[in-house]
Amino acid sequence: MARTLKLFAGIAAALFLTGAATAATEDFYRGKTIRIVVGFTPGGGFDTYSRVIARHLGKHIPGNPTVVVENMPGAGSMIAANHTYNQAKPDGLTIGNFIGPLVLQQVLGNPAAKFDGKRFGWIGDPIPSHSVCALSKQSGIATVDEWFASKRPVKIGGTGPGSDTVDVVKLLQAATNLPIQLVAGYKGTADVRLAVETGEVDAMCTDWHSIKATWSKALEQGIVRIVIQEMIQSHPDLKGVPLATQYAKTDTARKFVEIAANAYGTLRPYAAPPGMPDDRLRMLQAAFMKTTRDPELLAEAKQARADFDPRDGPAVAKIMSSFYDLDAALITQLRRVLLGAK
Repeated sequence: MARTLKLFAGIAAALFLTGAATAATEDFYRGKTIRIVVGFTPGGGFDTYSRVIARHLGKHIPGNPTVVVENMPGAGSMIAANHTYNQAKPDGLTIGNFIGPLVLQQVLGNPAAKFDGKRFGWIGDPIPSHSVCALSKQSGIATVDEWFASKRPVKIGGTGPGSDTVDVVKLLQAATNLPIQLVAGYKGTADVRLAVETGEVDAMCTDWHSIKATWSKALEQGIVRIVIQEMIQSHPDLKGVPLATQYAKTDTARKFVEIAANAYGTLRPYAAPPGMPDDRLRMLQAAFMKTTRDPELLAEAKQARADFDPRDGPAVAKIMSSFYDLDAALITQLRRVLLGAK
């Protein structure tokens, strides 16, 4: 009997503390504004997803704060990542949205990465990425075979190191020897899309979900065509489009394709600055998952052609942590391909 009373007392105490924590969180967020700092320009895939999420996130946070998007483009979202880590207060009012594989860049020794990827508070990822290359009709290349036979390198526009628009292209070239000229430095995929449509470059390689959400008319009109998937398994939407792994002839080449498929699969995670209280981080993680499963958000996302298949914060943290466990020999090879190290 005494043991039962102690059990009920423990449960009651836990419920009281949970209620107190919720009340404190609600008091903190009431009347406040949360910034989602997006590392790219408006109009791209990152911006599209963040604005959809921002319109629904506040109602799943106690106190119902306002949520706004702030674009902080530059260096393939490295500026936003460094800002989130080094300058944003860890109070739960700033959420960074930048390229997840920037953590891999940090592991490889990119001096521009001024952060420790293990110390971010990972909140979640709206959907696993699926990298593809979209070539313009005016490039004159409609198939991978035509690409291999091209007498000139295909110009592919990209943003910055750590992005799929740059790193996956480098891995693709190293794995397949496709003739490629990478033109990096664009501030966002919206800028690359414009460069493709005006003939400044021939192609863009990025996440299929982003292309589908932001470049649908060009796909429907045949202005751009998906020519290859830099993946191990085909996406259901892209039956008949060949996989890069089919053209990776060596063990090293196949490892490069695996890195492209796996490391760059967590492309657009959301993160809090290091040092944020655990209870507040857990609350944001829970709110993120509720938001990305919200029927109202999903209805809006369907109109925007933005797919959602969310992963929670702990799952993202595990993926990011795995970059620090890569084999030393593979890290050396990746440094050569991605950073140009000798």
